[in-house]
Amino acid sequence: MEQPKATIKRVSEAYFAQGRFAGKVILVTGAARGIGAAVATRLAREGAKVVAFDILGAELADTVAKITAEGNVALAHHGDVRVAADIAAAVELAVREYGALDGACNAAGVMDGTPPDADLDLDRDSSLYPSGAATATDEYWNVVMAVNATGVFNSCRAELQQLLKQGKGGAIVNIASIAGLIGLPGNVAYSASKYAVQGITKSVALSYSKDAIRCNSVNMAATDTPMVARAMEFVKETMKRSGASGFSGAPGTKNLSLLAAADPDHRPASVWEQAAVILFLLSDEASNITGADWATDGGWTAY
Repeated sequence: MEQPKATIKRVSEAYFAQGRFAGKVILVTGAARGIGAAVATRLAREGAKVVAFDILGAELADTVAKITAEGNVALAHHGDVRVAADIAAAVELAVREYGALDGACNAAGVMDGTPPDADLDLDRDSSLYPSGAATATDEYWNVVMAVNATGVFNSCRAELQQLLKQGKGGAIVNIASIAGLIGLPGNVAYSASKYAVQGITKSVALSYSKDAIRCNSVNMAATDTPMVARAMEFVKETMKRSGASGFSGAPGTKNLSLLAAADPDHRPASVWEQAAVILFLLSDEASNITGADWATDGGWTAY
């Protein structure tokens, strides 16, 4: 009888390092759900005072309520990363309520031009969904670039201004993607925006290492988030309408990371696996790491 395959033991949702961020104040954008919510939750469990920022007000309030129900510390700030004044106000809130800012995780992002909580509707929102360059609309391009590229720039600028003012250093982690490392077929704006995030990350690291400010990016493949779930729904519905029998975005395109392919259930990464690396990069344990693009992709870019 064939022996069952061994599987990679995933990071537990309940795991955290006691007191690692005690006394630290961290801003997390995109904190309403997905990776941002996991990062905010675990930071608070590890002792950080968290300012959670998102455009999804109700879900953001729910994330903060869950954090405080555990006896940890967090405040919600409803805003849009495309609006510089909104993210600046979140930094001001951190300083006003907690006295400083020590770091940030910039997790706010979109994969297409529709609102992040919108239902899939190919007919209604056809001009806003992922597309290759030949058919991409201005509306789709402009929204994705504004959120993913300009939003990260706005966030880094406001965070850096406060960190420089304090003169005590700090750490920033930007959420990018495998799309910013090797590109992604059929989603030109997302790919371009995530390459922009890499450029912002490198520039920040190069410009402010002298000020003891570190900046890194994390680059994931499929992760179990609402954004990825809707993207998969879009791909399936598009294939159904076109009559395609399989994904055909590019010749030989792979569908799974190494770890997902090896797993019996072909599972995506969990948000807690992503949060584990993000918190490491924010922590003093990563004191010798800056300007790095961490492929938290289950081996997607290894083959």
